[in-house]
Amino acid sequence: MLDIKFVRENPDVVKENIKKKFQDAKLPMVDEVIELDRLSRAAVTEASELRARRNALSKKVGQLMGQAKKDPSKLAEAEQVKAEVKADAERLAELEKLESEYAAKIRALLLVIPNIIDPSVPIGPDDSANVEVERFGEPVTPDFEIPYHTQIMERFNGVDMDAAGRVSGNGFYYLMGDIARLHEAVLAYARDFMIGKGFTFCIPPFMIHGNVVEGVMSQTDMDAMMYKIEGEDLYLIGTSEHSMIGKFIDQIIPEDSLPQTLTSYSPCFRKEKGAHGIEERGVYRIHQFEKQEMIVVCRPEDSMAWYEKMWRYSVELFRSLGIPVRQLECCSGDLADLKVKSCDIEAWSPRQQKYFEVCSCSNLGDAQARRLKMRVKGADGRMYLPHTLNNTVVAPPRMLIAFLENRLQADGSVTIPEVLQPYMGGTAVLTPVN
Repeated sequence: MLDIKFVRENPDVVKENIKKKFQDAKLPMVDEVIELDRLSRAAVTEASELRARRNALSKKVGQLMGQAKKDPSKLAEAEQVKAEVKADAERLAELEKLESEYAAKIRALLLVIPNIIDPSVPIGPDDSANVEVERFGEPVTPDFEIPYHTQIMERFNGVDMDAAGRVSGNGFYYLMGDIARLHEAVLAYARDFMIGKGFTFCIPPFMIHGNVVEGVMSQTDMDAMMYKIEGEDLYLIGTSEHSMIGKFIDQIIPEDSLPQTLTSYSPCFRKEKGAHGIEERGVYRIHQFEKQEMIVVCRPEDSMAWYEKMWRYSVELFRSLGIPVRQLECCSGDLADLKVKSCDIEAWSPRQQKYFEVCSCSNLGDAQARRLKMRVKGADGRMYLPHTLNNTVVAPPRMLIAFLENRLQADGSVTIPEVLQPYMGGTAVLTPVN
């Protein structure tokens, strides 16, 4: 969310940014919010003048009433002044109501106007214009056929989609045996990997209030993703970023405690609306999954350095598991409205002969901080807004697809990399039972 002062002073910059995001329908909102801001400030000014006048008139009434004890003619003058005070009070009530209405309308518009993107973001209308920046590891295509990921899992009696369908419907799964253990091993390894980077491990609430949802994501994303608890002001989180950033709502953060570097585990719940192709069935696009996340709250001048560190952590983790990846810079039209800059880390799929998304790293500038009223008290005593960043450490359902495809052997076995073996009880190879 942008600062209204910035919008007021830089309308052309805001409009140009909207054009870069290919959201021209939002252009009239800039002039609308500026006009509402003008009316709001005028109402505030008039209200302040009326309060000052009321105080002066009230004092005058007291003086006239005192004088009326000796000079009854002053009583009529006092009553006239009282009538003026009453009229001013009625107008002041109207203005206070207008102030509240203007503030609500301005906030509603600012929640929709997109954040200013970083100058380095490539310009394009959608994800087709995203730009590959760098590859890490050599993509390998084996000389044997790689089955669909659920077929690989079924060889180990490791997945049951049919039972999950009967119990919960489409978009759910049962993981079992070695595959379930592998799932948990990856999460545990990712947790310890981030602790080794100096991050504090956290398990957050899995449900959050509506004002937190509004603070951490756009209305469009909220409607597309979030499950609401019927009859309560609670939503199931779509990622632990939501509750981790929400942790700082209405808080003043001491500057000497920055950066806040947190890594959080949570289940994630998403609607995932719409039809998807065959490669996105199975456990690729689902309503419930688990994830290890990384969150940073830092000084504004440090956020881009943290952004660079965070996506590189993802690369390092995946490469330690022997999975080739690439960094893909997200273009302007593919950025969510709160994001300043974002990139995806994509893993190589030998089956599909292409890369697919497994991590998403984002710098949101001060947008979430402004929405949530997060502030930092600087050494000089002045308040400022911190920057917030998030990145997927690992989301095992998708990560498992990349892992199984890249570690699959011709005999159907799956090799376990050395870094993961302690989390698998020392197992070096998974041998299929089917």
